Order: sequence, then structure tokens, then C-alpha cells
Amino acid sequence: MENSPFFTDDTIVFGIIMLCLGLVFYTSSIKTKFWTIFYKFVPTVLLCYLLPAIFNSLGIISSDWKELDANGDLVEKSSNVYYIASRYLLPASLVLMTLSIDLKSIFNLGPKALIMFFTGTIGIIIGGPLAILLISIFSPETVGGAGFDAVWRGLSTLAGSWIGGGANQAAMLEIYEYNPDKYGGMVLVDIVVANIWMAILLIGIGKSNRIDRWLKADNSAIEALKQKVSTYADSITRNPSLTDYMIMLSIAFVTVGLAHWGADGISNLLSNNFEIFNDRTSALASFTSKFFWMITIATAIGIVLSFTKAKEYEGAGASKLGSICIYILVATIGMKMDLGMIFENPGLIAIGLVWMTIHAVLLIGVAKLIKAPYFFLAVGSQANVGGAASAPVVAAAFHPSLATVGVLLAVFGYVVGTYGAILCTILMQIASGS
Repeated sequence: MENSPFFTDDTIVFGIIMLCLGLVFYTSSIKTKFWTIFYKFVPTVLLCYLLPAIFNSLGIISSDWKELDANGDLVEKSSNVYYIASRYLLPASLVLMTLSIDLKSIFNLGPKALIMFFTGTIGIIIGGPLAILLISIFSPETVGGAGFDAVWRGLSTLAGSWIGGGANQAAMLEIYEYNPDKYGGMVLVDIVVANIWMAILLIGIGKSNRIDRWLKADNSAIEALKQKVSTYADSITRNPSLTDYMIMLSIAFVTVGLAHWGADGISNLLSNNFEIFNDRTSALASFTSKFFWMITIATAIGIVLSFTKAKEYEGAGASKLGSICIYILVATIGMKMDLGMIFENPGLIAIGLVWMTIHAVLLIGVAKLIKAPYFFLAVGSQANVGGAASAPVVAAAFHPSLATVGVLLAVFGYVVGTYGAILCTILMQIASGS
């Protein structure tokens, strides 16, 4: 049966995608009472995903469809919009996001900041398999599935999102090839659970002094940190010129080219010379994925460039350009999903809540043990769970000058996100008995 969408021309489809993004960001900038309350409860990233999904569900656009050819045969058709976003804009965003990473500054935050960050990472890595084990006791069908429908494959995208961010989430979707028709349910879990946890963290900021007293933490280092970060931010911020934009785009897409070239070479080298990498049941099979090596190389190039003067382009808005790429990717993922598929397995929400609870309990326990200030707990958590989109928000809620701290830790999350998510996925695969 023919199910061709109303618009099949990718140029028109991309225009609709950009219309959705433009409407979301325009309305979120309006300071009226209605829009302020609306976006207080509805995250912008959720709308960036849902609007294209609604257009898909209404049959206006789609990523894949069937239509009759000249001979009257039903043939498979697909849009190239998602492919371009994931293969070109995603690695571009990774290098632009990683460009500003300052490893020295991160380590200078002190051991407690890094301990809390990695505690959050470990909480996500072990939380996924533990959540599967716990939920399987009460509802084994919730964590089941086989082949590309296996739940652990879908949960790998949550691991990527909650350790690194949207780029790592998209990477895990490609690496483990979860059924895109069911991916909407995973996105819903991501949005709902992550935003509940972020709301709890923001509530805690208003009571941070009381929490610090309970943790017996000394937050004097935070005051010194405010001054340091303010000075750093002022030193790199500038009004970007046309030359700045051209150089940033050059850095991004030269990296995309190098990442594709290197990914082809490494993937072919491994698959042609080592049988273990060709075994789809092996944990090493992911290392033959060209997509995996593409994002790894792009991130590595960003880290190398962060030790050069190229990092100063953060002051001209490098991470903002990277964020644009990420939001376009989010929207193109949205157009792959039919909203009717979201509530097929409500038990996924339970998995997400248990998973995030394990993450939270571990963070609180370690913070109490090492007497870390609540600031490190909150920002360390959001640098994992929310990534560059929300970690600066949480940091700035303590003090506007601290937003850069959230960015630095979140960008570090992009670096370790894919690797941590792969480890988490392997453990979830074992926990699910696959």
C-alpha cells in the first residue's frame, strides 16, 4: 500500500525542518506570560523533536516511505536529510563543541569536581544494567526483544545521551542500529526522566547552602572559581566577523572530510584483517563501524585543536554553531518517528526512572563521602545527563559567570560519552541475557 508523504523533495523537507526550529526558538525568546509558562514545562529540545514527528505522523514529511513506480510496483524510498545531518553536521558539531575544551582548566577545578563528574558517568554506566535487572524481576517483557528491536539497543541511546549528549546519543543509534520506528519511545524516556532530574537539581540550588551544610562541604573554592571563570570568559569573548565564521566552518568541515577518510581506512583495515571484528555477536564488532570512527576522529581532532589558538574561536561562537548542527540533527531524527509508537511500552519510563535514581543515589553518596559542594554535584551530573544544553544552565543558576564551567565539563562529557556508552551497552546486553 502506498504511503508516500505529501512532500518528498528534500529541499522542501529541509525547509520544513528549519521552519520548526525557527518557530521553537522564536517563541522561546518571547517574554510574554504565556510563552514563559509554556517553556517552563515544555523543553525546547522536546519541541524540536516533536514538531517534525507530528509532521511525519500527519503524512506531510517522512524519512522513509513506499510509493508506486512507473511499472506499478511498490518500491522503498527515503529522504537524505537525516543522512546529511548525521554524517556531515554531527562530526562538524563534535569538533566545534570540543574545540573549546581546556583540559588544564578542568583539572584545575580540583579533584572533587572531577570525582563528581566521573561519579555521574559511572552512575549512568552501571545504572543501565542494574535497572534492566531490577525491572526484569517484575516485567521481563519490558527489557526483552530480539534483533534490532532488542531493548538494550534502544537503551544504548539513553546511555549516549546521559553521558555525553545529543551527538553521542545519535552515535549510539547508528552504532547499535536500534529500530528507528521504536526510537521515539527512547527519546520520550530521555526527555521526561532527564528533565525531572534537572528540575530537582534546580530546586536544590535554592537550598544549596543548607545542602552544603548537610554535606559538610566547604564552598569557598567556588567563590574563587567564579572570579577565575569570569576572567576567562571576558578574555575570549568578541564580536565575530565574517572571517571568524568562515574559519570556524572551514575547521568544522575539513574535520568532517578527514573523519570520513580516516573512518573508511580504519574500518576497512579492521574488517579485512581481523575476523573477530566481523563477528556481530562480539563487543568488538562496533569498531568496524565507519560511523563510530568518524565521530571518534572528529572528537580527537577537536581535542588536538583545543591545545592551539583555534580554541579562541569559542569566543566567536564555535559551540553555538555546533549547537545549531545538533538541533538540526535532533529535528531530522524526529521526522523518522511516528508518534503512535511512543506508548507501545510504558515500562520504558520505569527503566529510566530506576536508572536515574541509581545515578542520583551514587552522586549523593560520594558527595557526602568526600564532602563535595552541591555545585560540583549538580554540574557534574548535568554535564553527563544534560550535556552542553543544560550543564551551563545549571552552572549559571549558581552564578552567571560559572556557565563556562558547565560548558567545559559538558564538552568533556562529549569526549568520554561514546566510550562510556559502549561499555554501558555491553553491560546492558549481558544483563538482558542477549
